[in-house]
Amino acid sequence: MAKEKPKDKEERKQEKKIKKEKHAKTDGVKKVKREKDEKQAQIDGVKKIKKDKKEKHAEASGVKQIKREKRAEPDEVKVLKREELEKSEEVKKIKREKREKCEEADEVKNIKGEEQEKGAETGAVEKPTKEKKHKKEKKEAAEKAADDHNTAIVKAAKDTHVTADLLKSLEEDQPGSVVTKKDGQLEIKVKTAPVVGPLVPFANPLADEKMERRVLKGVKKAAKARALNRGVKEVVKALRKSSNPTSRSEPKLPLAIVILAADVSPMDVISHLPVLCEDKHVPYIFVPSRHKLGEACLAKRPTSVVMVGKEKGKKAEEGKDPWKETYKRLVKYVKRAGTIVKI
Repeated sequence: MAKEKPKDKEERKQEKKIKKEKHAKTDGVKKVKREKDEKQAQIDGVKKIKKDKKEKHAEASGVKQIKREKRAEPDEVKVLKREELEKSEEVKKIKREKREKCEEADEVKNIKGEEQEKGAETGAVEKPTKEKKHKKEKKEAAEKAADDHNTAIVKAAKDTHVTADLLKSLEEDQPGSVVTKKDGQLEIKVKTAPVVGPLVPFANPLADEKMERRVLKGVKKAAKARALNRGVKEVVKALRKSSNPTSRSEPKLPLAIVILAADVSPMDVISHLPVLCEDKHVPYIFVPSRHKLGEACLAKRPTSVVMVGKEKGKKAEEGKDPWKETYKRLVKYVKRAGTIVKI
């Protein structure tokens, strides 16, 4: 019996340890539960506070609305009164105008009656005096016409010398000025160059006067044929959509032609377009004036960039020349301008 006692002690120790561990676990679980309950209580408290605030805010907003409605009521009454006053004033004005018109009509009638009475009294005396006056006026008019004719001949002789001197000086400064004659008066038409702003430094190839006329004529036809894209956004979108040819050799007819204005400011608006055109193998040309380009596009405003397409639009106007021939000509002009390098 003495040997079994130590075993009982060890078993008791183990049982105590197991009990302690169980108590510790239960205590830990209880602590976690307590913490959760406390957190939940805090959240509920915060929610209650928020609800109270919302209710107070709703009450305050309701009070404010009631006050606004009370304030708005007298304003509406004032507006109604003003409208009534304005209507009454308009009615008064209409009545005054009617009275004035009636008074004017009465005065006119009185004047006419007096004139008729005077005419009946002095009708026989006025007839011969009128005939004499008419004859005198005819004679004076004939004399004046003869004098004017003589003076006009003298002035024309003087004017020819003056205009000749003027023309010589104008031809030196601005060649191409013309003298025209309209209703016996000489008019001098001076040929002036169109006002163009400073050109962009990378405007190459740049069309000269003759080339510009041809290109703008083609743009006008393209606008009628509905084969045109105006503005930077539309042109960039169309260029990006266009298929880039695989071979380096250019096709016989490109899919499109880009025409840019050289007087655009700031230049950054169109500075990326020549590079894009070269990447897509689309020929391009610069025109000196964006105002002329806008007119050619049949637009009211000046345009900076225009893209002429190869194919006609669906709602195109039928012209004398077919669109393909005009497009071929345009391509030829643009390519010819591209071969000339301006330094």
